Amino acid sequence: MLDGFKKFILRGNVVDMAVGVVIGAAFGGVVTALTKDLLTPLIAAIVGKPDFSYLGFSIGSTPFPVGDFINACVAFLLVAVAIYFFVVTPVNALVARMNRGEKPPDPTTKKCPECLSEIPIEARRCSHCTQPVMGRAA
Repeated sequence: MLDGFKKFILRGNVVDMAVGVVIGAAFGGVVTALTKDLLTPLIAAIVGKPDFSYLGFSIGSTPFPVGDFINACVAFLLVAVAIYFFVVTPVNALVARMNRGEKPPDPTTKKCPECLSEIPIEARRCSHCTQPVMGRAA
């Protein structure tokens, strides 16, 4: 019983996922601090008070404090913008720079000129429409 659990825990994808969750939680704190301590005050300096919690309305005697919802939406947008411009864009540029010298792998399939089905590159006859296929490129 413990042997199976040990194999499960030591599989690569479980350990990688655990590391990703821990790093993601730590990074969440960094992004929250970035938006709360840098971006929100910057917006307050440009357009005024960024707090909408005072907004609301009531129907009858039931209050609807929509300001908190607007605050949550603004915070979400700030986090999304911060993650995109400070994480996704630099990581994509880094990956593109690392993969710059690599050539793409050779194709393993080609399209049948008759029925446009994907067939193995070495096929001489299409398995879908049975038409002869010439050469390697299609």
